[in-house]
Amino acid sequence: MKTLRVGILFGGRSGEHEISLLSAASVFNAIDKNKYEVVPIGITKEGRWVTAADAENLLTGKAADTSHLRAGNPDTTPGAAVLAVGEAVIVPPEPQRHGNSLAPFQTEALTRRSTDRAINVDIIFPVLHGTFGEDGTIQGLLELADLPYVGAGVLGSAAGMDKDIMKSLFRAAGLPIVKHVTFLRSEWSENPKKVQKLVESKLKYPVFVKPANLGSSVGISKAHDRKELGPAIEEAAKFDRKIVIEQGVGGKKQKAREIECAVLGNDKPQASLPGEIVPVKEFYDYTAKYLDEGSQLYIPAKITKADTKTIQQLAISAFKAVDCAGLARVDFLMDPKTRKIYLNEINTMPGFTAISMYPKMWVATCISYPDLIERLILLGMERHAEKKKNQYSR
Repeated sequence: MKTLRVGILFGGRSGEHEISLLSAASVFNAIDKNKYEVVPIGITKEGRWVTAADAENLLTGKAADTSHLRAGNPDTTPGAAVLAVGEAVIVPPEPQRHGNSLAPFQTEALTRRSTDRAINVDIIFPVLHGTFGEDGTIQGLLELADLPYVGAGVLGSAAGMDKDIMKSLFRAAGLPIVKHVTFLRSEWSENPKKVQKLVESKLKYPVFVKPANLGSSVGISKAHDRKELGPAIEEAAKFDRKIVIEQGVGGKKQKAREIECAVLGNDKPQASLPGEIVPVKEFYDYTAKYLDEGSQLYIPAKITKADTKTIQQLAISAFKAVDCAGLARVDFLMDPKTRKIYLNEINTMPGFTAISMYPKMWVATCISYPDLIERLILLGMERHAEKKKNQYSR
């Protein structure tokens, strides 16, 4: 039986770059090296793709030697990534500081390159979080290259990343979501009083102010009153052109319980036992997740069997609503008084370290971390094989 070559893709240009490195390192350590040949593929914060020793340096936090990198020309870019499967070839573009955003493709150079310049992998395991990794952009690149990959496709990734579109799909599916309003950064800049009036006419304080497209709670603030609303919007506006403001669950006196559930599968997804997070801070923001100690995790969550079943059913429904595949972590809010459950959001590429909530919930359910990695690889191959059944011409 052929040994599968798995390209672990990590790093990236998003604000979650460092989290990606942690996730990728855990996958590298846990993947079964007897079953899989692992190829590291790193993306620097500047958007340069590096392989081999440079990728390993990036993974361990060392600066990669990128002085020689020139996107689009594998003959003059030692160590630069060229993805190849069959006849489909994609040169990952390097973002340009000036001029065009895409470097020109060196078609002639590609046709005469030696095979050892390409990264001939059987599947890509993208451990990329946030913008340019979890939002459908990298998935589109891999689709063009005709490469199997782990996780949601272009549509599922994009819909799962955009909190406004996500909520629209959840609402259309009849799923319970909190009250919210959405507006553009330009609308806030042009008429902040009008936006403030809109928010206060639709919602009650406290509210959560979020950039529509980002993860790991980056740019999210809790505004308890009008005085805190403006600075919270300014913070969110740093990260996206679209701002989502949600009404806080539990009101001013009580905090919502934060419940999470892991989903695994393609057309027939399964849900794990839920877990609960009791953050050390007022809510589970970036510092509470990754920097401060003291937050408590309960797996399984201390909820009733009926609530467990409800959350599992809602998690699967949310997974299907955004046309997800492979994996997702679905987050919920529970009103501490009424015990009403609200669907908060779905994460199509959640934190994936061995101590992250997604793997830990599956470990508590029935699947070890190394086995989870293998299942995700097989699901990625399965999804690609299913897509190959499609006919693209008459």
